[in-house]
Order: sequence, then structure tokens, then C-alpha cells
Amino acid sequence: MSSRVQVRFLGSGDAFGSGGRLQTSILVESNGFHALLDCGTTTLVGLKRAAIDPAKVDVILVSHLHGDHFGGIPFFVLDAQFSRRLRPLVVAGPPGLAERLRQAMEVFFPGSSRVERKFETRIVEMKTEVPTSFEALTVTPYVVRHESGAPAYALRLSIGGRVVAYSGDTEWTEALSKAAEDSDLFICEAYFYEKRIPYHLDYRTLMEHRSEIRTKRLVVTHMSADMLERLTKLEVEAASDGRVLEL
Repeated sequence: MSSRVQVRFLGSGDAFGSGGRLQTSILVESNGFHALLDCGTTTLVGLKRAAIDPAKVDVILVSHLHGDHFGGIPFFVLDAQFSRRLRPLVVAGPPGLAERLRQAMEVFFPGSSRVERKFETRIVEMKTEVPTSFEALTVTPYVVRHESGAPAYALRLSIGGRVVAYSGDTEWTEALSKAAEDSDLFICEAYFYEKRIPYHLDYRTLMEHRSEIRTKRLVVTHMSADMLERLTKLEVEAASDGRVLEL
């Protein structure tokens, strides 16, 4: 039985603030369970701008270990500590997440990774194509093509009887078709309009493979200034900061 699933784009921009947009962070909620898809450095800004209490977030899912996708976690954890969070927090992502997060916390706030907190922080390093469950949510990661010093994942979420797929950052790979198969929503990177660069997906290439992506709804995100200038030319939906989708 399906339940209401809400998807909110807290940040839909690239790493460099193109168009004044916040870095990648997407909140998926169903039946009171909240999951963050990526946590760029501006994630707390996006949550508080939307008047959403960060303490509601149950799990942070990380696609890959670049700052604009996971660099907000040290700030998130410290904010939770200072605001006296008590509920456990799960942070899940690719192998290498635990050590990279420790390093990031020590760089940003020396000593912060060793401080005793009043809430449990559990780090889960997910295995490729192995479903991992977190209460109302099941996540299956697929390896994609993006260099970050660790495996990069596309993520397939099953929640509330719906399937939400997310590309993370990647050039085209058949793994995207697998992650998005029969999904209710596929959120996909389209960094440039037609310029092809390693490890990123452009809109033209995405459209060339559109028939291979079996999804009910395709929304592009993580757009550079080049893409933002061409929004009126797109044949699919585009994300924007603060946009909310109901599934």
C-alpha cells in the first residue's frame, strides 16, 4: 500500500553556487520519516529557510565524497549537538565515508569528531547493489562514474510504496538505468546542456539515453550556469531550490 511521499529540493545547484542556488540536498519524507539525499555545505541554510527542524532528519544518504555533497555533515552534526538533539542519526554512504567524515570534522572543527554527544551517530558504509534498510526506507546503491577518492553511487530509495532514484554525479553509465528502473521519480544530474566533460552528465547525453530510463517522472538538477540559461529549452522538469514534489 502506497503512502504520500514528499520530495523537497533544499539545494539544486552545482558546487559553485551557479544562479545563486544552494548545493545539493534533497529531503524525502513519508509517514514522518525524513531522509536527506546528500548534504552539501549549505544544507542547514536550506532546512532553516524552509522552517524544517534538522532534528526531524532520520538518515543522511551520501552519494559520493565531494564537499558539495557531504561537506554539510560536520555542520549538521554540530548544530544537532548544540541544539541538544537526542534522537539517533544515521549517516550512510560509500566505503570510506567514516574516515573521510572524521577528517572533514577535524579540518573544520578540530576535536569535534571525538566529542561525546547525547545522540548516537551511526555511520553505515553501504555495499554495491545490496539493499540496506533504515526503518521505513530501503536504499540500494549502484556504482557510477565519478572520481571522488572513493566509490560514487547512484541511489535507489524505496519508501512509502514509492521508488525515488537519484543519480548523484556521474557521466552516463548503464547503472543509471538500473537504479531508475520502474521508479516513480528519477532525479538526475544535468551539469551542462551539451558540453561533455569527464565524470559529469550533460542534458543532451541524458536525452540520447532517455528511452533506456524507465521512470514515471524525470527531474534534472545540479545545473551549471550554462544549463540555467537554457531552462526554457528542456523537455523534462528541472529542479529549483525550495521546489516540492508530491508522489
